[in-house]
Amino acid sequence: MKILNAKKTITILNQIMKYELSGVVRYTHYSLMVSGRDRLSLNQFFQEQASESLLHAQQAGELVTGLDGHPSLEISIIEESNNHSAIDLLQESLKHEQEAIELYKDLLDEVSDASIYIEEYAREMIKTEEIHRIELKKMLKDYGD
Repeated sequence: MKILNAKKTITILNQIMKYELSGVVRYTHYSLMVSGRDRLSLNQFFQEQASESLLHAQQAGELVTGLDGHPSLEISIIEESNNHSAIDLLQESLKHEQEAIELYKDLLDEVSDASIYIEEYAREMIKTEEIHRIELKKMLKDYGD
């Protein structure tokens, strides 16, 4: 079993935390901007995603402090596309989820064989984000993608 590199792990967890906090802002914005025939269901979906992103940020922050680190006060940069059709918002969400998967995979690579607890956390988060990606792809099928 390798030794956990706490400093590197904290850095990755802070990146995750910043990214998940940007998800709170992103999905809240989407819930406000979505319009059209699917507004009610997509509004609820985006609000749920915002709440879940906050939970994910809190979980990452708890791990940071558990490793004696300091959680970041920043969020990742959010680019405003000014495209707010349902399909645009869903496609941007899909991209966001894919990038989250990559961050959690970075964490998994870093902690594999060094911390079973954080390794299992990373695997569970990858699973969760992959489920979101699958759901978004299914939702996009209604729009011809």
